[in-house]
Amino acid sequence: MIAWQELLAEGEGDDEATEFANRVSKELEKLDLELKLSGPDDERNVILSIHPGAGGTESQDWAEMLLRMYLRWCERNAFDVEMLDRLDGEEAGLKSATLAVRGSYAYGYLKSETGVHRLVRISPYDSASRRHTSFASVSAFPEIDDDVEIEIDDKDLRIDTYRSSGAGGQHVNVTDSAVRITHLPTNIVVSCQNERSQHKNRATAMKILRARLYDLEMQKRREEQEAREGEKMEAGWGSQIRSYVLHPYRMVKDHRTNLEVGDADSVLDGDIAPFIEAFLRERMGGESSAS
Repeated sequence: MIAWQELLAEGEGDDEATEFANRVSKELEKLDLELKLSGPDDERNVILSIHPGAGGTESQDWAEMLLRMYLRWCERNAFDVEMLDRLDGEEAGLKSATLAVRGSYAYGYLKSETGVHRLVRISPYDSASRRHTSFASVSAFPEIDDDVEIEIDDKDLRIDTYRSSGAGGQHVNVTDSAVRITHLPTNIVVSCQNERSQHKNRATAMKILRARLYDLEMQKRREEQEAREGEKMEAGWGSQIRSYVLHPYRMVKDHRTNLEVGDADSVLDGDIAPFIEAFLRERMGGESSAS
């Protein structure tokens, strides 16, 4: 690889050689990044959930913008996506969305997206064209294989059924096929209404619940280890991790790594790789210094 780069620097390589060297360079960068994905669950698929904050249509629209950003990132990187649950907003946007992203190291990449995402822009829903700040939360959980044992006692579950609903009354089921499951000991609530079958919705909701309970247990173990080792624990789920500013200037800043990107439109179109890479490199650096 070094020899190729030297030849190209001297102007002795043709277009084909340049293309080959660039392709190899990108593959090496990808390999280097995957070497940093050393967590016990990094190779797993991921369940990604998006929820708007307070603010009605503004935040719901922001949540849908984030969903589009992640779908574009998945498309760019050849990840398979299954929409597990989606509840549209009354006027625009969405009230919640849960999707499974499947492919090599899906969780390892997208675990960096967990937290609160903040948007600053001139609102398209404000007749006075005022600046608004909206929030939405993103949660990433490793998708658990069926062979991983997660004990769930039936008596710990409250299962409610209701009629599915879509935006503006579209795609409304006339039967109570939607399912909401509450895990009473942890107060975790999951739901699914995408399928017309109540049985399928219940199975999907249980899959999401198993992933969340597994992640909760892993989080407890990490906190116990950090407490034993005297490490400073990371900020929790509610922390603001990234700001997307579209007015009065355009910039996206990650508050954990201080990485700033001026092309906000590209980021919202799925180019979140620089933030993922910066997060993984900083995490790897922190682990190296601690060991």
